[in-house]
Amino acid sequence: MNKFLSFAALAAGLTLSVAASAQEQATTASSNGSYRPIPNSDIMFRKTIWRAIDLREKQNKPMFAEGKEITRVIMEAVKRGELQAYRNDSLTTTFTPQEASSNMSYAEASAGLSEEEKAAGFTDADAGFGASDDGWGAPAAKKGAKGKKAVAKAAPVAPASYEYRPKDIYQMELKEDMIFDKKRSRMYHDIKTITLLVPSTLSSNTSGIEKPIATFKYSDLVRVFRNNPDKAIWFNPQNDAQHKNLADAFELWLFNSYIVKVSNPNDSRLDDIYGGAQQGILASQQAASDLIEYEYNLWSF
Repeated sequence: MNKFLSFAALAAGLTLSVAASAQEQATTASSNGSYRPIPNSDIMFRKTIWRAIDLREKQNKPMFAEGKEITRVIMEAVKRGELQAYRNDSLTTTFTPQEASSNMSYAEASAGLSEEEKAAGFTDADAGFGASDDGWGAPAAKKGAKGKKAVAKAAPVAPASYEYRPKDIYQMELKEDMIFDKKRSRMYHDIKTITLLVPSTLSSNTSGIEKPIATFKYSDLVRVFRNNPDKAIWFNPQNDAQHKNLADAFELWLFNSYIVKVSNPNDSRLDDIYGGAQQGILASQQAASDLIEYEYNLWSF
């Protein structure tokens, strides 16, 4: 009888332990954006990698088809409240719907005076920027109580705001963990997040540098893609009967990318480490080759 009770207690303890472990893994997976998390006990090797995706490239055009752009799908899901936007890929802080909407828009810069107009003697006051005289005979300023001319100040006008078009947002950054699963003896691409970026070459981006719009959990994106099969389409240019869902396209790795950062103590990008964009591209190719070689060597020993 005592042996039976001891066995029952042991079985109950193991059940509770497994349940607690499963709950802990599920919580961790839901917080880091992974869609198919791999248990830590099965991981023999892991390296965090950031990849740049240019949607204008030929291999990426199927997920950037006219009217079915992946950026359109994501931006519309945010507007509907179906998708949560985060400030960065650490996924610790979120954007409010108003902040996310603001990041998807840009303000039109004031044209101002050209160099030729300035050389001809025109000033901002002549053009009406912040002055009462617009250069076309505006009424003279009235005199104040002490005989001094009162300077009329023009009311500040907020620049017009426009929303970025889906075709404007052609840069994305993908964060993943490359994991060698010792139980299945293969390397996995465990995607964590995807970030939309305003390209530095976009004419409306006056800063001249890439600006992040928002970051999204990959697990949330998969849910949005699955829930909108008529919009989230990877366009098959060879066969209209074989279009795929964007979630399947990421699972099958049907896109091209290049490595821009590999996890390191200084959290530096490759072009910062090697001193320039050209050197960063060469380092990206070397990093990809090193990862392939590492996986190959695992099978050699």
